Amino acid sequence: MRDLTGHLLFYLREYFLPFGCSICGKELLDSFETWYGLCRECHSVIENDLAAFRKEALCDCCGKPLISEIGRCLSCTNGEPNDFDGAQVLFPYTGKYQRLLAAYKFKKNLPLGHFFTEKILEMSHKYSNDSNIVIVPVPPKPGKIHKTGWDQIEYLARLLEKRADKSTDFSVNRCLKRLASKSQKELSRENRRTNLRGRIISVRKPPKTVILIDDVMTTGSTLNACAAALKEAGAEKVYGLCLFYD
Repeated sequence: MRDLTGHLLFYLREYFLPFGCSICGKELLDSFETWYGLCRECHSVIENDLAAFRKEALCDCCGKPLISEIGRCLSCTNGEPNDFDGAQVLFPYTGKYQRLLAAYKFKKNLPLGHFFTEKILEMSHKYSNDSNIVIVPVPPKPGKIHKTGWDQIEYLARLLEKRADKSTDFSVNRCLKRLASKSQKELSRENRRTNLRGRIISVRKPPKTVILIDDVMTTGSTLNACAAALKEAGAEKVYGLCLFYD
């Protein structure tokens, strides 16, 4: 549900500093469109894509679509066992969805955060088991927020916290810290898994069941490093929610 004050602020921001639709660039005309950073047409297309995606056969481990496999994709079947207990993904990192992430992550189109947090909450109920949902954001690289002024996952965590203030169904727990390491995007798929091993730590005892949130899943290495740290600190079940998959 949109709060009225925030709704008005984003409407005024778009009026004076127009971003346009994050996908097609069309002018945003009303409060619904300015709240989400998407025109109604593109918003509808995305919702239809999601509805179709949920009907597909998905890997029961990483959540990516299956091609001809049954139950589990080849990468999860043939690769090393994952430290996380399951994951869900939303959008393929291709075409219009590349533009969607670029608008949010690099152009800082903040209204998209409202859309993403709604999807995170919808997805998280799969792992709730009728109990409190504890969301743990994947931590940013050291110094990132100081250098750039923001982190795309931390911003989602803050939006989720605002929702949590009005709900007893979930909470946000920043129990992970990332130590200095090489950037994942600069590494081969083979080196990503080992790069973060031991470089993400839990700075306090985590809840028994947690849901990690991140923007992109490529090899699952970041989720694995986070899950390993959480389980070493006492978590029993760790699930992942990633907005995009590559």
